[in-house]
Amino acid sequence: MLQGKRVIVTGASTGIGEQMAYHLARMGSHVLVTARRQARLKEVVAKCLELGAASAEYIAGSMEDTAFAEHVVKEAEKLLGGLDMLILNHVSFKYFGYFDGNVDHIRKLLEINFLSYVAMTTEAMSMLRKSNGSVVVVSSFAGKIGTPFVVSYSAIKFALDGFFSSLRQELFLLNHNVSITLCVISYIDTDNALQLLSAVIKTPPAPKEECALEIIKGGALRKREIYYKYDFIKPALLIRDLMPDVLDYIIRNSYDLENTLAR
Repeated sequence: MLQGKRVIVTGASTGIGEQMAYHLARMGSHVLVTARRQARLKEVVAKCLELGAASAEYIAGSMEDTAFAEHVVKEAEKLLGGLDMLILNHVSFKYFGYFDGNVDHIRKLLEINFLSYVAMTTEAMSMLRKSNGSVVVVSSFAGKIGTPFVVSYSAIKFALDGFFSSLRQELFLLNHNVSITLCVISYIDTDNALQLLSAVIKTPPAPKEECALEIIKGGALRKREIYYKYDFIKPALLIRDLMPDVLDYIIRNSYDLENTLAR
């Protein structure tokens, strides 16, 4: 389904984004990857070409500036001649602990983890309307259910849910055939997540390679939402609606508080 399709993957220098680029390459897609680290992006592009990508390009830069986010989409139009899928995956997440009242930190996260998503989607919409394309938004369990120690991160993920769920409704009302897939993922074994969470979360992480494939499948099938891992997230969402206090208890007891307090 994705052979020959033109796809942007953000946050693709490592982790889930890197693995998505490789899956797309194996499928024969035209892949444009972006992240901050140019050296890593060059390596990702080289491997994509080895794996069979129809083409592979990169643009290095920081999503702290929404002008860069818009620039990536404009360059995609020049390089690819259009766009079939926009996968928004980049994230800034370097703090784990009790909320310390740092409003500036939340403001910075809003720029990177939310406003750049909005800017890229807005810039890409005309191309996606022409191709009947898709927007794939990588969110989190923490964007559906409030969890401790990631207050700022969770707030921005909730914002993504609100914006893209509302935008989906408007696209339908306007009869624009652009799908939006929200990907609700759990603890994944990326380098960043392991560094921050391995000592404090009791449950084992899920593999990034499988997670990346499930995200791509969800976007290709134009699903409303996908959950990975499903058998962890979906029951939690059901418990949230039926017995929220029970879910709160389960979540609080999933952390090693001694290690958390020691950080």
